Amino acid sequence: MVEPGLLLRVTEYDLPVPGWGARPPLVLSVIADIHANEPWMPLRRIRRIVDTANELRPDAHLLLGDIPGHFPWIRRRLPMPEVVAELARLRAPLGTHAVLGNHDYWDDDAVQRRGEGRPALQGLQEGAGIRVLVNQALRLPHGDGVWLCGAGSSMAYRIPGGGWRFRGADNLTATLAPLAADDAPAILMAHEPDQFVNVPGRVALTLSGHTHGGQVRLFGWSPVIGSRYGQRFAYGLVEEAGRRLVVSGGLGCSVLPVRFGVMPEIVRVRLS
Repeated sequence: MVEPGLLLRVTEYDLPVPGWGARPPLVLSVIADIHANEPWMPLRRIRRIVDTANELRPDAHLLLGDIPGHFPWIRRRLPMPEVVAELARLRAPLGTHAVLGNHDYWDDDAVQRRGEGRPALQGLQEGAGIRVLVNQALRLPHGDGVWLCGAGSSMAYRIPGGGWRFRGADNLTATLAPLAADDAPAILMAHEPDQFVNVPGRVALTLSGHTHGGQVRLFGWSPVIGSRYGQRFAYGLVEEAGRRLVVSGGLGCSVLPVRFGVMPEIVRVRLS
């Protein structure tokens, strides 16, 4: 119970990127799976996370989704406008950019009843100056330019009568379509790491959260992973066939307020 409530670390990755050219290094602060609630992730803790991320002085902040954390063991649901107001304090020259996670959709009853649409949380973030990418790409003005892409959640909408089956809001083809314009390096934000199996080599780095590193991790192994691929995409740097994925262990908890062996973390990525 100590790890989710008190501890916080910064995990750093320094990654060379083929074709980076003369661009200066790009430093990214990555925040995933806040799961805001009381008592496990109150506003004061979110405030500390934001302050720590700002102290890293990144070129851009990236939010990888799952801001609400309303599982059965909480005492109070935090109002999302108050949480987003804290996240709006993130400061970086290239701004703050986000994708939506499955809980961002699941927490919105109206969206789940319709089985479609965008969560109210997306509008709150955009109103606070946070750019939310849903199957979109934008070009960051960094050196000769770097593509930042954001995929929709692959577990967005519950299928009625389907138990734990979901329909995704993701469209990787649409997300990456703008990259045909040139050969600038591309970074993909995808909340669920399972999307990595379909990511082409054109993408220099995929950034994901969702798994929490299993929340419990012993000797590099987690008994329960929120991925159909098990340990393959559980946590950390994954390199496959020249492609790279970084899975953040995230910050909060889901289902149970327990983290052991997976310290809550902000990820700092330096690309060069």
